[in-house]
Amino acid sequence: MVQTPFTWRYGGNQVFLSGSFNGWSERIAMVLVEGSGTIFQRIIDLPPGCYQYKFLVDGTWRVDQHQICDQENNIVLVTETEFLSTEFSNAEAVQPSTSRVLPWIIPYVGSSSGGSHNEPLLRTSDGEMDVFRRVLSMHLLSTTIYELIPISGKVIALDVEVDVEQAFHDMYDSGLTVVPLWDGNDRQMAGMLTASDFILILLQLQRNRATFANAELQAQTISSWKSCKLQHHRDIIGTTAPIHRRPLIHAGPDESLADVASKILQNNISAVPVIHSVNGSNPRLLHIVCLSRILKNICSHFQHHLGYLNILQQPVGYLPLGTWAVEFSQATGRPLLKLNPNDTLSSALTLLLEAQISSIPIVDNEGNFVNIYSRGDIISLAHDDVYTAVQLNQMTVSQALELTGERGRNRYQTCTRFDSLYRVMELLSEPDVRRVIVFEASTLRVEGIITLSDVFRFFAR
Repeated sequence: MVQTPFTWRYGGNQVFLSGSFNGWSERIAMVLVEGSGTIFQRIIDLPPGCYQYKFLVDGTWRVDQHQICDQENNIVLVTETEFLSTEFSNAEAVQPSTSRVLPWIIPYVGSSSGGSHNEPLLRTSDGEMDVFRRVLSMHLLSTTIYELIPISGKVIALDVEVDVEQAFHDMYDSGLTVVPLWDGNDRQMAGMLTASDFILILLQLQRNRATFANAELQAQTISSWKSCKLQHHRDIIGTTAPIHRRPLIHAGPDESLADVASKILQNNISAVPVIHSVNGSNPRLLHIVCLSRILKNICSHFQHHLGYLNILQQPVGYLPLGTWAVEFSQATGRPLLKLNPNDTLSSALTLLLEAQISSIPIVDNEGNFVNIYSRGDIISLAHDDVYTAVQLNQMTVSQALELTGERGRNRYQTCTRFDSLYRVMELLSEPDVRRVIVFEASTLRVEGIITLSDVFRFFAR
């Protein structure tokens, strides 16, 4: 049995406690703490487990919304070694315990360690993960996209009749790797133009000739490119499998963060346009939401309660999270792909498409970290029309990265496998950061890579 304290801090004449630990059949009187006129407390011996409870204050059933709760009850997790405090100073009472939870949030199952790893420094039980799952679900379900939209700012969209060359330069000048498309004829948002589109365009043109001129991109509009994109994609990666063009994935401002996160993960995309319309007419583009902004919101929500959530304190090296070198037990079956600085840009771009990944670590001959090359880096070739003067199969990755300049400084962060999950979440929530490189601190040897989608899929395991 574990001595478990329950506290009511908001005054009253008579305060009672009842919960699932006694089948809700008994009302246990709470005692006013000596020297306080508002704080009532009671310590109860309980076996380890997860329990629901509430307070009866002067004849009215109450829930303490500053502790973990749903709309009906507070929640407490009792462990064999210690009481897991449930106080959350900013937690909101939202979905009742019988309501739906995120379809992609299920209890965490830890992985065994191997190789040079020791056992995890912190142990997370299924019960603890279940509590975290419930609290995270409630938060994401109760927070809307509208709350992420800044008070002021601008959102850029391109007309589908703009020529590809102009779009290439507009994205470079604006520092964007993804931009919504507007169809003036149909008066609606028609799709998204991404860095991957430019990778396909340049690889396809490179296949046809050694170099190409601006005129080839000027002659093709975004609309015409999109109409033949699927065939180009099949040609580049050499697949015969059917590839279908899908409609625009978008969200409304009143949708929950849970819904938009699910859309991004299920469709393997990087961002979703937020569109407001009345009965489907007069659509207005309000914002572009991505996983980093949602993760920033999650970090802010939990930042003062890390002592109560063991899962966020776990070292990332002990979690089934990300892609790792084969010598680590977390290896997911996906190889940790790497490039050498002298590999050609053409091979790097083709590998990004074939492996369906967003970036690849660049390492030296000893396996030490040098840089990364990501899909978004292709936009830097628009600077001074560099793409018209280079051959992708002759330019090296190192030469291509020199073009990113200052823009390339915030594309990634680094950590060691002993950094906590929450620390990695903080790094990934920074603007423009999409991945964290895990390396051995003394040698800079790359051990793994963790992306934004990896973190959300870990929550979804």
